[in-house]
Amino acid sequence: MKRNLQKVMSILCMSAMTLSMLAGCGGGSGTTTTTETPAATEEASTETATETTEETTEATTEESTEEATEETTEDTSAAADGEATPRNETLYEAGQQWGTINDWNPMSANSNNGLAMAANESARELVYETLFMFNSLDGELYPLLGSEYSWNDDQTELTVKLNPDAKWSDGTQFTAEDVAYTFDTHVKYQSSVGADFSTYIESVEAVDDTTALIKAKADNLNPLKVTSFLNTVYMMQKAYLQKVEERNGEDADAVKQDTMEDMVHTGPYGPYISNDQKAVIIRDDNYWGQADSMWGKLPVPKYIAHTIYKDNAAGQVALSQGEVDVCQQFITDVQNLWLEDGLPISTWLDDAPYGACEVMPSMFFNTEREGLDQKEVRRAIAMAVDYEQIIASAMSGQSPTFDEYPRSVVGPTDGERKYVDFDAISDLQWSNADVDGANALLDEAGIVDTDGDGIREYNGKNLSFKAECPTGWSDWNASMEIVAAAGQNIGIDIQTYFPEASSFYDDMTTCNFDICMWSTPGAGVMNPYSKGMFYFSEEYAKLPSNWSGNFGHYMNDDAEAILKAIPTETDEAKLTEYYTELSRILLEECPAVALMYRPTLFYAVNESVWTNYPAADDGRNIPPTDCTDGYGIAALYDLELVQ
Repeated sequence: MKRNLQKVMSILCMSAMTLSMLAGCGGGSGTTTTTETPAATEEASTETATETTEETTEATTEESTEEATEETTEDTSAAADGEATPRNETLYEAGQQWGTINDWNPMSANSNNGLAMAANESARELVYETLFMFNSLDGELYPLLGSEYSWNDDQTELTVKLNPDAKWSDGTQFTAEDVAYTFDTHVKYQSSVGADFSTYIESVEAVDDTTALIKAKADNLNPLKVTSFLNTVYMMQKAYLQKVEERNGEDADAVKQDTMEDMVHTGPYGPYISNDQKAVIIRDDNYWGQADSMWGKLPVPKYIAHTIYKDNAAGQVALSQGEVDVCQQFITDVQNLWLEDGLPISTWLDDAPYGACEVMPSMFFNTEREGLDQKEVRRAIAMAVDYEQIIASAMSGQSPTFDEYPRSVVGPTDGERKYVDFDAISDLQWSNADVDGANALLDEAGIVDTDGDGIREYNGKNLSFKAECPTGWSDWNASMEIVAAAGQNIGIDIQTYFPEASSFYDDMTTCNFDICMWSTPGAGVMNPYSKGMFYFSEEYAKLPSNWSGNFGHYMNDDAEAILKAIPTETDEAKLTEYYTELSRILLEECPAVALMYRPTLFYAVNESVWTNYPAADDGRNIPPTDCTDGYGIAALYDLELVQ
């Protein structure tokens, strides 16, 4: 990398601080609680999604930085009950975990376990594991618990061979019975995973100990969706699940709310510390993956830890001070950390956008709300938004513009954009902050201000809405403020509302909002189909707890018919026709509107303690997924301590 020399000099300059940190810092009460991450995925999808904003710039004034520094230092150095995690054995993350872990249950509908669980296209493979790992760099699935898979000729049956070396943390063999029981249990108790995949999978059967047969539903054939079972569904042990069922009387709600703190897992790490200051997982030195058939060794860090930061500003300060190694947060003007501050901090790319942009954080309109059920109101709000301000301020330029990559149902990658004829939808694009056009659209629709209070009415009621996203996700908060300002310019009252993440998740997943914000899926085996599903799927809208998409319950028969046709279509020209039509519907109807482009996960690393992180130009083909997600976990086996 062109800044390698500067990085080396920065590392040398910080060596004294590093040595003092190696003595160890720990924390935690020793109480291990549980959690699961939203499978929006991730991420939440995965995103899971820790974010920052222009507000972060304001928050990192001298005063707030000093305050955050004091809190960060206190949080990361406090050790409780003698449970310390030596600095030279601990990889510290930021931007994944925002509270005390509440469960380790892959069937949970409200898990917050961002540290260890995010079952999106690139699932977090630290504690639970999937059958295969997705690599966003090449779009391929890499073996994990599964060693190979193959379809029959008519794509109705998917045969999966398992790695015979794979074992559970209790030392017992991982078998096809576990795969089958995992699926059956999700379906039996109608978890979000079960409700989703049972639409497309008829059954999962154990042929023998190391062979599982996944049968697709012939009347709803979707090979893309069935394949995604391999890299998005965490495997659970049959014997342990039966234990959970027994202690909960096979009551569905109780089973899904079980914290599973005593779970059996296959991954390289297990629970260690969880409290309101820090969450830590500890390496299982008996991990099966050190077999020659898999990694051939253990991951390098013994511990992976996450201090519970108050906000992005505190996490950024900790990264700057070397208290965080891998940061999954948006950092305003991230390049200043090495260009101006001379810190040994790197990103995936040397230059903007610094990450691999794959997703589109989007605002969803609740189409069941009066007023927002009118496409003219939705489109007018979309037209009035100043996207250039969002990209320049909230994203500090770390996003391509919509002039560079016009709006559509696909992301900004070449692999996706080849499926859309942009000339055919050019007349539906709108210019940035087109307030005049938006006002004209509303006037023509007869949606006007009749009482002179400055707010337009529909059916005699003022158009007044709340735009929400989680508090502390400062770049998203700033984006929603810009959306609210757009409303004021066209006579629509939009107020921002930033609840705690758990409250927001409840609102979004149950369609209890006016306008909300969430990201499309990133790269995955179903792209760009997954983005079409994200915006339009009626199946997602019908889920009792919906992490998957179409949060505003928009229904369109034409879009639904296209979504059903895509998975079995192999003709490239026909696929282009389908995705172009989905893009036309998206731009005309505006059930949701992309606000920016961005990476699936943010990725900034401090090399004062650990080095040899993945980078775009290193030739290792390890994606920038924070050393934890999908094939990105391969990074844990390459890390080296700074000498």
